[in-house]
Amino acid sequence: MTPDLQLNLLNNLGIDALNPMQETAQTAILDDTDTLLMAPTGSGKTLAFLLPIAQLLNADLRTVQCLILTPSRELALQIEQVWKAMGTGFKVNTCYGGHPIDTEINNLSNPPALLIGTPGRIADHLDRQSFSPDDIHTLVLDEFDKSLELGFHDQMKFIVSGLTGLRKRVLVSATAGVAIPGFVRLNKPQTLDFTEDSEQPANLTMRVVYASEDDQPDTLVRLLCSFGNDATNSGGANPGGASPGGALIFANLRHTAEYVSALLNERGLSATTYHGGMEQPDRERALIRFRNGSVSYLVTTDLAARGLDIPDMPHVIHYQLPRHEHEFIHRNGRTARMHATGTAYVMLTRNQPRPEYLPADMDEEILPSDRTYSLPAPPDFVTLYISGGRKNKLSKGDIAGFCMQKGQLDKADLGRIDVQDFMSFVAVKRGRVEPLLARIRDEKMKGKKYKIEVAR
Repeated sequence: MTPDLQLNLLNNLGIDALNPMQETAQTAILDDTDTLLMAPTGSGKTLAFLLPIAQLLNADLRTVQCLILTPSRELALQIEQVWKAMGTGFKVNTCYGGHPIDTEINNLSNPPALLIGTPGRIADHLDRQSFSPDDIHTLVLDEFDKSLELGFHDQMKFIVSGLTGLRKRVLVSATAGVAIPGFVRLNKPQTLDFTEDSEQPANLTMRVVYASEDDQPDTLVRLLCSFGNDATNSGGANPGGASPGGALIFANLRHTAEYVSALLNERGLSATTYHGGMEQPDRERALIRFRNGSVSYLVTTDLAARGLDIPDMPHVIHYQLPRHEHEFIHRNGRTARMHATGTAYVMLTRNQPRPEYLPADMDEEILPSDRTYSLPAPPDFVTLYISGGRKNKLSKGDIAGFCMQKGQLDKADLGRIDVQDFMSFVAVKRGRVEPLLARIRDEKMKGKKYKIEVAR
């Protein structure tokens, strides 16, 4: 790739230059050997392997040349989004469970140069012979350790065994020291470990919050209320983005996450749940509402600790501590990223044994009493659902124009817009939602009437 072409791809992403990890990874991946890349969450690993992949593809071939496997649909879609934003000119398709496979089979009849997917769905396509694997020369296993943890060992083994023309393997993880299964057949890989000096960011503050076992939920409410709507920790409010007083709240169990989220909503705090036991559309909707600032708190399991496109948060709360240090580090990696500051709160009972990985010098967070705290204001934005998307020829510009022209909104009344294949979501200032819905009730967008309502 010429310097001018690389600069053009970076400009398309709004990036001035690669960071040292990305530069090192690009050089290694373009070499003849395999690559094992380990770097913390939020460091730019996706671009680190996508940029050299763009150089390895042959524009004259009309078959799949590179396969990227990810443990989750969300991560697969995030990678696809970055690839499309790069503007390489090479076709990409993404395959994952939770929706009909027929659309994917139809898309694969015109094979993409880059195919991204979850192990289960890609294995299904290989079994159905939806595409030919013969020309796949590069395999990327992103967050491969998470795929193994989630039980995709057999599917991954089946997929790799069918890639007979494979010449290059790239394994990517946010965790060092993970055992690599033999079926990958790594050949003297270059190991790039950027995790050693980044276990806890220097701009991360850690504090302990003490609570008795029976008042832990009440203590959590008081902690969240102490954040208020203060934007100082996040560098100011982000219109249509994450709440400046927002937080990621981590629990170990799915039912605990659901319980805590329900409790917070009962107390007047805007929360939603995210975990692996939810239906895929519900998971995706929860992330959309959290990203665009329609809910302030995401109560989640370790599924959200890495590999997701969610905003940097000013606060991370360990409602329950994980068993392992690396899980603790990944959770904390959701705050104090890049040059931002952030705080991780550890909730403990005073007699609770402390894991060895916890710092011994954490200051205690002193919370206001029950009589002195007040609830933060509700989120500035509300998410609206639209029953049409890319396949209906709708774009972000179409939705914004419709809301401003037919709904008489100002540009400042609109937040983040997410357009999917058959549905879309738009964040609208809370006070403008009812007037907007009244004005557009009988209006058409691009000649068609769509269902538009508050997303739940």
